[in-house]
Amino acid sequence: MIANQSQFITRYARALDAGDVALFAGAGLSRAAGYVDWRVLLKGIAEELGLDVDRETDLIAIAQYHLNAKRSRGRLNQAIVDELVGSAIPTRSHSILARLPVPTVWTTNYDQLLERSFEDAGKVVDLKLTQENLAQSRRDRDVVLYKMHGCVTQPQEAVLTKDDYEQYAVRRPLFVESLKGDLIAKTFLFVGFSFTDPNIDYILSRVRVLLGTNVREHFCVMRSPQRPKRLVGPEKAAYDYQRRATALRQADLLRFGVETVWVDNYSDVEPLLARLSAFVHRKAVFVSGAAHDPAPLGRQRLDELTRDLGGRLIKDGFNLVSGFGLGLGEQCVVGALRALYGVPRGLDAERLVVRPFPRAQGAQQQQNTRHREDLIARSGIIVVLAGNRVHGAGIEDSPGVLEEVEIGLRQGKCIIPVGATGHVARRVWERANADQGRFLPGIKGRAEMAVLGRTESTNEQILNALFRLLAKAERAVAA
Repeated sequence: MIANQSQFITRYARALDAGDVALFAGAGLSRAAGYVDWRVLLKGIAEELGLDVDRETDLIAIAQYHLNAKRSRGRLNQAIVDELVGSAIPTRSHSILARLPVPTVWTTNYDQLLERSFEDAGKVVDLKLTQENLAQSRRDRDVVLYKMHGCVTQPQEAVLTKDDYEQYAVRRPLFVESLKGDLIAKTFLFVGFSFTDPNIDYILSRVRVLLGTNVREHFCVMRSPQRPKRLVGPEKAAYDYQRRATALRQADLLRFGVETVWVDNYSDVEPLLARLSAFVHRKAVFVSGAAHDPAPLGRQRLDELTRDLGGRLIKDGFNLVSGFGLGLGEQCVVGALRALYGVPRGLDAERLVVRPFPRAQGAQQQQNTRHREDLIARSGIIVVLAGNRVHGAGIEDSPGVLEEVEIGLRQGKCIIPVGATGHVARRVWERANADQGRFLPGIKGRAEMAVLGRTESTNEQILNALFRLLAKAERAVAA
């Protein structure tokens, strides 16, 4: 009954590679950020009607009852503004999703967390709030975001009541057709969505009628029934009932090609998405390094090592992510560019991500930290070279490289320091040897690390050891 999470990750990642994917974000994603769900949103409305919102199952009907009684939706509009205009910030799940190469996103949420997440990830968002928006496309867009039920910025247009739902196909037929087209042509991942929305039910049904059993595969993440501490009496009966209902719901979703990916708790959604991100970015290597002082290898040898690293990454099927560190970044990028022009497909900009970090202080330094977090989040592995800068009349460890290592550790990345290049890389190499489980999770690499730590090792030996570790890291993520 339970879809294997590893199989989901592999299959959805394959669709991501092809670009034939979409994301559907429901209210559960916003609740984790501190926003209210529909039940809380309508609590005051229900009380005005003399109803207990916790005893009601048809929340759309409550909104309609209020409209029937008041002949105005002003109170409903104000509830949206009061509850969803606030200081809530995107969760880590938002950030992970925003950095996936998903070109199309749909949501029934009114809040603006998704827009902010994509913008924080440096992406250009083409926002679709009205049917008229569908006729124009924003230039250089990275992601199209369809807010099919409206936005907190236009509460008067939000889809809230039974009237709104009943007339949706008449008032917003282009949204219906666009979603039908995406459900036919793209593999969806539904996150935070309970499949109780009548609009989605209708559209999924139309797609199934058109395609029969030839519907495209989709995935939804859901929490499994919660097993009580005491599996006896009424608690056991309630648990058994939930399991039966869940099994029936799961089978019904399969009619529409939607396969359920189970998690034990809502808190398990973020780790699942992090695993998906790690798998998707497993071939992206972030090269961290700066070298005003090229010792102990010397400038010529260090530059050759860095250029050869960039070139071999491309030739071996990896992608390069670089912050263009002083004295090293340009060499690595040059090597990657030379290799890119030599592959059969020619120059593929997606395989080379470069974002320089200008020298800065204060607020700009904080922006550089966010840049580092973004670049490392788009990577699966960090390679550390040298790491030093001029300070006064001497040389000191590069704070930027040190920060990149710490960010990588927080994000659970595999970190491979080339200790032979000295400075920060040497100190990180020593730490990694003492705690390989933290720096090289799931990898046995003592022999390779020994080669990376010896200045007597040739450049060829260093690169061979490094790429053996890269291959092991890729396999560990895919396991």
